[in-house]
Amino acid sequence: MREPRARRSELATPASSERMCEKAPSVGADLVFLDLEDACAPSMKESARAIAVGALTGLDWGQTIRAVRVNGLETPWCYGDIIEVVTGARDALDVLIVPKVRSARDVWWVDVLLGQLETKLGLTKPIGLEVLIEDAEGLLNALDIARSSDRLEALIFGAGDLSASMRARVDGNFEPVVPYPGDFWHFARVQVLAAARAGMIDAIDAPYPAYQDPEGFRRSALEASALGFDGKWAIHPSQVPIATEVFSPTPDEVAEARAAMAAYREAEAGGVGAIGRDGRLVDAAHMRLAANTLHKASLAEGPA
Repeated sequence: MREPRARRSELATPASSERMCEKAPSVGADLVFLDLEDACAPSMKESARAIAVGALTGLDWGQTIRAVRVNGLETPWCYGDIIEVVTGARDALDVLIVPKVRSARDVWWVDVLLGQLETKLGLTKPIGLEVLIEDAEGLLNALDIARSSDRLEALIFGAGDLSASMRARVDGNFEPVVPYPGDFWHFARVQVLAAARAGMIDAIDAPYPAYQDPEGFRRSALEASALGFDGKWAIHPSQVPIATEVFSPTPDEVAEARAAMAAYREAEAGGVGAIGRDGRLVDAAHMRLAANTLHKASLAEGPA
């Protein structure tokens, strides 16, 4: 059920703002999510559902993945968000994003509700799920969550609410306010990433709130990309091209992957399991790395 999709950039857009929703399809993000949760004041949450449905069904999204972030399961809005958005948008909705997921049971609840709606409405394709790992319980249950549903496509590392859950001493950019040795979020990032990989789904890095600091955003994206994340949230359109660039293999990386794979396959056909190339050993592990690069390149190129 999981359809491979490029998720280099995921742009957050307040569902309560018609103006921002109208602009979102033209920004060039791989995925845009219309946000009913943190970006909407409580007084606007219910009315924003209709704005989201209107944007999903009335705008030309091209190849952009169309998503909505609903409110958390513990709120009085989640059930209504799912019912109204799915009923209104139908096949114009690709993905639902569920915040503050703490256990596999949370995903199961949404999965069952979506299945009932899809059957009732006669939808032609299943709606995918992305979920946020953003509190202590969710972080500890990340592996079970990643394996909880066939419609689950990605785990998202949420540093903001995780900061609050862990009672961390961080600033508004989720960075420590006291000297700290190394990457403050390294362990949590790797735990989310490893769970996603074990569940054979994508991993998306946290937002970078300082949207007027493009170099800081690039640095954060590069670090996440080096670990193996597939993409990053963008909270401002200016961050989208940076994320798209950082999480795309460069032409040199693609050329090297193809050349290494060709040389290895030629040697393998002659019964050799490892070769020397440019003064380095190349074996089966390097072929898996090359395959990863070529897979990311094919996603970046989009549908044929």
